[in-house]
Amino acid sequence: MPQRIQTDVKDIEAVLNEILNTKSPPVGRCRLLSSGFSPAHALNITEDISGHKECLGCGNCIDICPFLSREPSRREKTESRTSMALESTVGEDCDQCDACILVCPQVDTTIKHYVVNHRMLEVMSRLGERIGDEDEPDLDLFLEEALSQN
Repeated sequence: MPQRIQTDVKDIEAVLNEILNTKSPPVGRCRLLSSGFSPAHALNITEDISGHKECLGCGNCIDICPFLSREPSRREKTESRTSMALESTVGEDCDQCDACILVCPQVDTTIKHYVVNHRMLEVMSRLGERIGDEDEPDLDLFLEEALSQN
């Protein structure tokens, strides 16, 4: 739903990297760096919301979060399905996997491409280092399950 002309990542790269390096879900801040609703949005409302950057409350970020899938009791803290709810329930326990950014319909595609092209290798290696860590038994079980399905 972002605007046709989206944020040029070169203009925000320093801020974007600071956000992505913060140990907290980045989706809300990435949404604010984005261009906002396009005039051709598909929401069933009459007011003109072009350029607005509010969270839709779709819950995509909540659903994709690997930390919340490992700790489902955290979801019980709130019924809200917004990026703010994600930030308050996950906080500094964020895996920094950036999946929430990729599933948010409000984050510009340019930012998503930057994350995929410049950050995913780092994210995958960071998660790879945690495999076998005694403090991360759920990650080992997840990997074992995924490999056994092939």
